[in-house]
Amino acid sequence: MDALTGETVELLQTLIRNQCVNDGTAASGHEIRSADVLQSYLEGAAVDIERFEPTPGRSSLVVRIEGSDPNAPSVCLMGHTDVVPVNPDTWDRDPFGGEIVDGEVWGRGAVDMLNITSSMAVAMRQLSTNGFRPKGDLIYFAVADEESGSKHGAQWVADHAPEAIRCDYLLTESGGIHTGDADVPFIGINTGEKGVAWRKLRIHGTPGHGSAPFRSDNALVKAAAIIQKLAAYQPAPRFHELWREEVESLGLDDETTNGLLDEKRLDDVLASMSHTGTARRLHACSHTTFSCNVVEGPMKTNIIPGVIDLGVDIRTLPGEDASDVEAHLHAALGSLADDVDVEIVMNDVASISRTDNPMWDALQRAINARFPSARLRQQLVAGFTDARIFRRMGSIAYGAGLFSPDLQAADYAARFHGNNERIDIESLRLTTQLWLDVVRDLMG
Repeated sequence: MDALTGETVELLQTLIRNQCVNDGTAASGHEIRSADVLQSYLEGAAVDIERFEPTPGRSSLVVRIEGSDPNAPSVCLMGHTDVVPVNPDTWDRDPFGGEIVDGEVWGRGAVDMLNITSSMAVAMRQLSTNGFRPKGDLIYFAVADEESGSKHGAQWVADHAPEAIRCDYLLTESGGIHTGDADVPFIGINTGEKGVAWRKLRIHGTPGHGSAPFRSDNALVKAAAIIQKLAAYQPAPRFHELWREEVESLGLDDETTNGLLDEKRLDDVLASMSHTGTARRLHACSHTTFSCNVVEGPMKTNIIPGVIDLGVDIRTLPGEDASDVEAHLHAALGSLADDVDVEIVMNDVASISRTDNPMWDALQRAINARFPSARLRQQLVAGFTDARIFRRMGSIAYGAGLFSPDLQAADYAARFHGNNERIDIESLRLTTQLWLDVVRDLMG
């Protein structure tokens, strides 16, 4: 594994340095850089390779080892190659340097999710070059545009070439963190994710000269009031089928655990928790949330704006749909609701995969090979991944991985889209080995 871990580290460094930054525009991403690298790395290893580029520069790669039994289950290992934007001034090191410091690889994408993407590529190459012939098809999918909704990546392929990626089981980002008792830990596996309901709110006013604001109809002032209402809106918590397991796996004291399992007490318990990151994650997994993140409009210092657009990131709980989002917005905005035009940008409902299947059992065995007392834990994640697209196609989809016990859950979560993103080399070794163990177990 030392040699394979070295390959994973080098490939991760290369993907970080490719700077495939996705800012949400069609011209960003440039995932073709990493698609070229991955194709070069995997070519000649007895695999079939397809490329998809629905938008110039937005390349996705599908690599396949054909199975020996057309009736056997197929498995897809999927990682995205795009990363979110970054402010270099807030980092301690170059976010695109891919430096190794104290046993950690630094850089944008190191945890989201180029670590997984590179380790999967190394496992795929190792299997193919050693003559592994799976029972069912084994697929590696290096995909573009996950960070901005997948329309240039997984969603496009699912709509236009679904047979290229159709599978029974999907493994993607990003479980594998240890929680609870160190002697008998839980290992989290993402079996579900909240829904994503992005909305654009358009607020109208009357343009005028900034030198005469008295009794003006300023769209930006209205937008500020709407932002305040959305920030203050606190829908009641609602527990889903994975909540109890999530809470009980944390190993907290009885009083805190009981409070987290009581819908009437939950918000007070979260407000009193000392660790902000843990409280934020638990709140997100038990509430519908609203985050105003973008303000756009034809703004100039001496012009009273006549129209302002707000980009609102809304995340919904299992069982909620577009009508529930509309009801939430009306409740939050009150009398201002009639002053807002609402445009649906994304509307994917929450999804959860079952665990009574051979893939879940294979993950348990593979993790126990490294950590014999560990138990798998189902978890719902607040962020969206391309797993939602595969669940709609009928796949069992899990966010998996296997990380070092020294990597704390709250620290790991804070690195997603955050400053000083990095991953330790021991976690890269464990995760690369996990893919090899699971594939050989399930498909060999």
